[in-house]
Amino acid sequence: MKNKLLLVVSLVLVVSVMLAACAPAAATEAPAVAETEAAVVATEAPVEPAKEYKLAAIFPGVITDADYNTLAYIGVSEVTKSSGIESTYSESVAVPDVDRVMREYIDLGYNIIWTHGGQFVNQTVELAKAFPDVVFIAEGDAAVAEPPANLWFIDRNFQIGYYGIGTAAALATKTNKIAYLGGQALPFSYQEVHAIQQALADLGSDVELIYVWTGDFNDPTKARQTADALIGQGVDVIMSSLNLGVYGVFEAAKAVADKNILVTVKYTDKTSYAPANYVTSVIYDFAGPLQEIVTRIQAGELGGYYPLGFDTGVKVQLPLKNVDPAVQTQVEETVQKVIDGTIVVVEDSTEIAQ
Repeated sequence: MKNKLLLVVSLVLVVSVMLAACAPAAATEAPAVAETEAAVVATEAPVEPAKEYKLAAIFPGVITDADYNTLAYIGVSEVTKSSGIESTYSESVAVPDVDRVMREYIDLGYNIIWTHGGQFVNQTVELAKAFPDVVFIAEGDAAVAEPPANLWFIDRNFQIGYYGIGTAAALATKTNKIAYLGGQALPFSYQEVHAIQQALADLGSDVELIYVWTGDFNDPTKARQTADALIGQGVDVIMSSLNLGVYGVFEAAKAVADKNILVTVKYTDKTSYAPANYVTSVIYDFAGPLQEIVTRIQAGELGGYYPLGFDTGVKVQLPLKNVDPAVQTQVEETVQKVIDGTIVVVEDSTEIAQ
């Protein structure tokens, strides 16, 4: 009996040893591993998806004007193609309606709003303050004081282009009389005239500059009548700052067969409308600047200042037409001096008496 009891005890001891050998490795280590994994998870920042942007543009005129609004439409189209961003636009929006149109786009989920026109600046700035989660792009002729953080401002700097145009006109005239023909007398048009005056002064030129406004950028009849009157005063180079009205200027120039009337224009190439009278254009590109701004918005830069100039969106169209080659050479030298800072074109919007 005693031997049997010893045998049982021995078997129990053997089984205990075997169970101990088969047990998982140190159970006390498991919590340490779990705590380490938890610590790693806790220090990893959550990955947020990139914000999806949608662009809505608002134009003051029609996109078929082959002018200011066509350039904006091209800009939106190029951004859509290059970045894949969804976009839309409204054309012929009047100033009293722009606030409503912007709000409608915001309600539809558009979070980049571009207003293409200096007449929209005030409403755009105010709406940017009201909608801090939406990025706004405005255009104008003087930087916004204390802009909201979600506002991009494109400074059009029209005076820079007209410094080059004024140089070309002063060198090309044969009668020693040139004219600036604008639509409405606005701050940007004063800047253009002052820039022409500066170009004449820098050249040491005694050329007479006449400046006049028709009261309408898009009325060819008024432009034709005004151009006729200028030609009658002996002007032989007319620097147009019109939109659709410029076609009236071309008609006036072409109608004078016994005089060589030259015309410069703005925004786009209009050579085909008067090949024998056309000199050049201040060409504007909004596609490049708009693309850069949208790229910077996508990178998190939600507001800023973007000045246009000869190195950013503006150029004098070359080659110059219907003038001596020496004129082009000097204009090219002038443009380069503006780019490298040798010449500083003053932005002067002081009102000019008519």
